Amino acid sequence: MEEKNMDKVLEKAQVLIEALPYIQRFNRKIIVVKYGGSAMVDEELKKQVIQDVTLLKLVGFKPIIVHGGGKEISRWVGKVGMEPVFVNGLRKTDEETMEIAEMVLNKVNKSLVKLVQELGVNAIGISGKDGGLLKVQKKLSNGEDIGFVGEITEVNPKIIYDLLEKDFLPIVCPIGMDDEYNTYNINADDAACAIARAVSAEKLAFLTDIEGVYKDPNDSNSLISELTVSEAKELITDGFIGGGMLPKLNNCIDAIENGVSRVHILDGRIAHCLLLEIFTNKGIGTAILDDKEAKFFNE
Repeated sequence: MEEKNMDKVLEKAQVLIEALPYIQRFNRKIIVVKYGGSAMVDEELKKQVIQDVTLLKLVGFKPIIVHGGGKEISRWVGKVGMEPVFVNGLRKTDEETMEIAEMVLNKVNKSLVKLVQELGVNAIGISGKDGGLLKVQKKLSNGEDIGFVGEITEVNPKIIYDLLEKDFLPIVCPIGMDDEYNTYNINADDAACAIARAVSAEKLAFLTDIEGVYKDPNDSNSLISELTVSEAKELITDGFIGGGMLPKLNNCIDAIENGVSRVHILDGRIAHCLLLEIFTNKGIGTAILDDKEAKFFNE
């Protein structure tokens, strides 16, 4: 074999060896992946994300996908001649919009099931309505009624545990019911966070359209590789975090404080971002961890 080809082979072997401690550490552990943003729209990125999650499953992890579909819902609302309405950044969801949202989210759900099945792994798509997985109450936006938008009050993870035990990969769309069995749309970040807490996930990964958490949003060199909960709270208090990152980071803190070991914010626009973050010594996004947990990157 030529020397150049041998170097390439050895390089691949080194990558696999680097991944070994992470495979050992997280073997049979539950990982929740919140799938959204551009990675859901770009077909090539979509395939790469599903490849990543399928690989995690095949090397012994127990992944759960929780997906959104906001852009697709807006597209279909427009197709039927309706204008999307947002109140304080949240979609106002009347009965007709809720019907469209449920249809679209279930369509997205089954398309993801298909992609996983094509890679030889058994997946089952469910919504938060199935098995009473997600119970909700009406969510208000600064006291204003925004329709059928739900806030999670209770998670019944039995159906997820049953699927994991039977070696299925659960794919969850964020729809729930209230005590009167009305259907509500749920923010996918909130759903992923609540499910991760309920199953005591080892990891929760958010695929987003940003590289991670920046100390200075205007300085690309200020990306923070790892944050403790205390450091994250300090950034929020000091006013460094704003916009859409603020609720996301609060979700991360909430997850950690409720038993999730580590939360990752990743740029879903980067090919195979999940594998790069989970299996390499220097991840590509931001990891948030408990104050008591040792930082990987200081080792």
